[in-house]
Amino acid sequence: MLLGFDPGRDKCGIAVADAAGMLAEHQVVAAAAAMTTVAAWRSRYAITRLVMGNQTTAQQWQTRLAQEFPDLPITLVDERNSSLEARDRYWQLYPPRGLTRLLPPGMRLPPRPVDDIVAILLIERYLAIQRP
Repeated sequence: MLLGFDPGRDKCGIAVADAAGMLAEHQVVAAAAAMTTVAAWRSRYAITRLVMGNQTTAQQWQTRLAQEFPDLPITLVDERNSSLEARDRYWQLYPPRGLTRLLPPGMRLPPRPVDDIVAILLIERYLAIQRP
């Protein structure tokens, strides 16, 4: 199992998927609760690698995660444009309803943070690199 981690100052996106990309769980957590959530998910799932975005606060989070979980390999993945891509993916996962469906796709804003969907995209990007 892979743990996708979208690091942030205030909140983090976390997702777990298997090597085929089948999603098991995802959520947005406060940055203060991220380490606790990672520890809980490690006890729930057989996580073999953490896949993390390489922008914003990646260096600080990589250091913290490596100290807390020294046996968990961390791979940095390019996360450029992932937030925009996550907005589009949100509407694929949760199709718009009511008046929102009448808005052009570019004008739709998800009603919640999409950091967890970014974490899913990071896993997908990692898996794409691993496949020839």
